[in-house]
Amino acid sequence: MSAKRELFISVDVETSGPIPGEYSLLTIGACCVDDDTRTFSAALKPISDKADPKALAVTGLSLENLQVRGDEPIVAMRSFSDWVTTVSGNDTEPVFVGLNAPFDWSFVNYYFHHFIGENPFGFAALDIKSYYMGAASTSWKDTKASRLQQALRPVTRPDHDAVHDAIYQAELFRLIRDLKRP
Repeated sequence: MSAKRELFISVDVETSGPIPGEYSLLTIGACCVDDDTRTFSAALKPISDKADPKALAVTGLSLENLQVRGDEPIVAMRSFSDWVTTVSGNDTEPVFVGLNAPFDWSFVNYYFHHFIGENPFGFAALDIKSYYMGAASTSWKDTKASRLQQALRPVTRPDHDAVHDAIYQAELFRLIRDLKRP
């Protein structure tokens, strides 16, 4: 029996605050790292009216607007799970990749388990900041987004649209991976 190959999937989220359960996951964006034309995006109805005004200001999202146009969280998470399963196929293990993965992972993992009972990524995530720190033998302070952009020179730029940011993160991941290739 051979091991499954890995499919790296870049995931970005926008939220109404710092912790899941108390604050809401508002948007999800994802793409396959090695084919960033294969994307997923969803806007979710808030599960709480609690919001950090700074978080909403950064994203430009509105709880009131999402309450009307967003998907029910169970529908969005089932759709995301189905997308992950489809792009992964039977012979591939999906790997969650994020820039500051602990934050994004906490919301995605919570929502998967709370609303559909399982997470198609399993129980772990790969953090781009940590990956860069190891690949470039650098310090934690050198993993700030502005320093990553300066060092790696990606073509894309983040804009707090979750799918656009997932595509940006996928490019960063590929550039870091290329640092280690001959």
